[in-house]
Amino acid sequence: MGNSIGSGSSPVTSSARPAVINHFFSGSAWIEGAALDQLDEMSRLPGVLEIAAFPDLHPGKYGATGVALLSSQLHPLLIGNDIGCGMSLFGLDLPLRKLKVDKAAERLRRLEAQAIADVSDLLAQADLPTDLAPNALGTIGGGNHFCELQAVEDLADGGSAAGFDDQGLYLLVHSGSRVLGAAVFSETVAGHSRLVDGLDPGSEAGAAWLANHDRCVAWASLNRQLIAARAAAALRADLRLITDVPHNLVRPSNRGFVHYKGAAAVGAGELAPIAGSRASLSHLVLATSGAVRSLGGISHGAGRKYDRATMHGRVGRNRSEREQLLRNSWGGIAICDDRSLVVEEAASAYKDAEQVVTDLENESLVVRHASLRPLITFKKAVDEAEVEQRRRKPEYRREGGRGHERY
Repeated sequence: MGNSIGSGSSPVTSSARPAVINHFFSGSAWIEGAALDQLDEMSRLPGVLEIAAFPDLHPGKYGATGVALLSSQLHPLLIGNDIGCGMSLFGLDLPLRKLKVDKAAERLRRLEAQAIADVSDLLAQADLPTDLAPNALGTIGGGNHFCELQAVEDLADGGSAAGFDDQGLYLLVHSGSRVLGAAVFSETVAGHSRLVDGLDPGSEAGAAWLANHDRCVAWASLNRQLIAARAAAALRADLRLITDVPHNLVRPSNRGFVHYKGAAAVGAGELAPIAGSRASLSHLVLATSGAVRSLGGISHGAGRKYDRATMHGRVGRNRSEREQLLRNSWGGIAICDDRSLVVEEAASAYKDAEQVVTDLENESLVVRHASLRPLITFKKAVDEAEVEQRRRKPEYRREGGRGHERY
């Protein structure tokens, strides 16, 4: 069974009447029993009325990930620490024919070193306090976050009509609220001994969490914009925002609050990316009016097939294998200097994004517009200046540099 939703608190009583759970996936979807067990636990949480589960469903720390959940209570545990995490898609004015992947990868390696505008001004423009985690803005973070340069592999009629160009280049950015969301989550957990019961949205504690939540969502959106701006600057290109879709947040509805836990929050007619892996296609879809049946939620990505611990020993057992994981069949390159992350984020760790989109199409939740192939995936680069400084230290030379092997 998956991790308890309470995670340190008393378990949810099984006598609670479970909420309705609607499955928006087929028998072809890879769904772990642990995730289904967690769904059942979530259906018994106080105030929960309805749950929509998507084909990227997988176990999470505080409940299954890949769900939209309607509740009269606020459940901060379900949203977790990366409040406002989402995906933003941008178009570049750099044509595909002018791209040299190796050269562009060297430029993108310095992505997080690119200068950005005055952060205080940017925060103020977003109606956020000017001292709100300014040093973390424009940074990707770890885990499954990334900035990826993509090109169109397949283009549907709807994608052509929407102005997508099969000779264009696009940036897909996946990141969230970084240290800000983590701080809000830690304070919330520390301040409530029975957080598993949720918070009354009309209470002082509920209102305070909602206010902090809203700031995290706005900050995370700005963060994705700045990551893209840095990437565009590294590539010497201009960019335009196509869509910005969060997938870790709550939104009010006329029936309560919809919690999107690893599920893209969309409205009818809204474009949304569904990420694959660094060695598989991502997809751009248009949400249909049918998404009202799924609480305005759809999958945001392929979803994990194997957890991080399980991946160690499956792939990347030596340096040669890890280097192979940094390339894909389209000649694409992954920039990731963290050996563990290379293994944990291998393509085989994820489900089939094609099957995920097919299930959503068959449920009449989305219409596919385009499929995009990964050319350069930036996850984590070593600070070259720091590496050089370490190389000059006597203890590093005595160890032969083994402690700083790149892969």
